[in-house]
Amino acid sequence: NKLVRITEKGSLAELNEQSKERPVVIFKHSLTCPISAAAYDQMSRYDGEVALVEVQVAGALSREIGEKLGVRHESPQVIVLDKGKVAWDVSHFDITAESVADAVREAEARRHGQ
Repeated sequence: NKLVRITEKGSLAELNEQSKERPVVIFKHSLTCPISAAAYDQMSRYDGEVALVEVQVAGALSREIGEKLGVRHESPQVIVLDKGKVAWDVSHFDITAESVADAVREAEARRHGQ
């Protein structure tokens, strides 16, 4: 499992580029919220790379994600980005390692026309 902390405003452009090659998982995490702590535990079980945005540390990036992707800000929140578009998003107790893995598999299947 790789949770990769990203903090720089503008990192979204890089994630967008990566999403042209494969689905990208973005996890917006609050350092002070117990629900977010439970979501973090789930995301640490997810078997794949995750772009970790700690909202208290990277507030500008968190806002940019919401504005540019057109997704209402939630924390915790997981967004699967595919081909520059939001393929799936979920928040709070709906965040599970299994649901994220399913969403990534579905995005990959759509990508390959299955």
